[in-house]
Amino acid sequence: MGVLNVTPDSFSDGGRWADPEAAVAHARELIAQGADIIDIGGESTRPGAQRVDVDTEISRVLPVVRALLADGTGGADRATGSAMVSVDTIHAATAEAAIDAGAHIINDVSGGLADPAMHGLIARTGVVYVCQHWRGDPETMDRLTDYPGGVVAGVEAELRERLAELDAAGVDRSQVVLDPGLGFAKTHAQSWELLAATSRLIADLGRPLLVGSSRKRFLAQAAEAEATPVQRDAVTAATTALAAAAGAWAVRVHEVPVNRAAVRTASLWKEHQ
Repeated sequence: MGVLNVTPDSFSDGGRWADPEAAVAHARELIAQGADIIDIGGESTRPGAQRVDVDTEISRVLPVVRALLADGTGGADRATGSAMVSVDTIHAATAEAAIDAGAHIINDVSGGLADPAMHGLIARTGVVYVCQHWRGDPETMDRLTDYPGGVVAGVEAELRERLAELDAAGVDRSQVVLDPGLGFAKTHAQSWELLAATSRLIADLGRPLLVGSSRKRFLAQAAEAEATPVQRDAVTAATTALAAAAGAWAVRVHEVPVNRAAVRTASLWKEHQ
């Protein structure tokens, strides 16, 4: 899953792809490099980020979704050089506009907690839904890292609550991919613990798992001192290989080629065990 931030304030590449033409060109580049999914986000969810109104988010995201689907780049067939289109949003109105435009996946970092209309929309439309573990919001989540029974058990329990809510809304379990939310209401140590528990989370929760570690702050512990987000790409690739070997459904990354190689490496490792 290649990341495409069409925001001015992303922690990693804020502003580089805010122009729709630049965003579409970068999406095509990511697909050419081997991305199977393009994840388009119009609102930053980094710690401390300011909220964006729905109209602004839609105005950022929709032109890119439409352009990719209009030229066939945003499809679902790697054999024809296309990739699935995902929209990263916590707002049901944005999700609905994106689905109407042809988006295949909704990636909701709030797991439906930010907008009570989201789960019903997913049930009605039948799209793939990435349900992430979430506590608080970008302004408060760094203060919500207390998991009395341990972070893995706590995240599992709260994701089970989200699954129960999705069931109640009529969402088919086959639509649902889970995400442990690395860096969201997690200390650095807790994010590493969750990453190491990838295979356990898949087995215990019974759903595919998306892993999103790319360039996040907790990776700095394994990078050079004072490494910038871009300078964390080597560590990201290492976590990609480990997540792939552990059975992750997909990895969400900013830099596709090195992570594509990491996935292939993990596949060959497993094949020859």
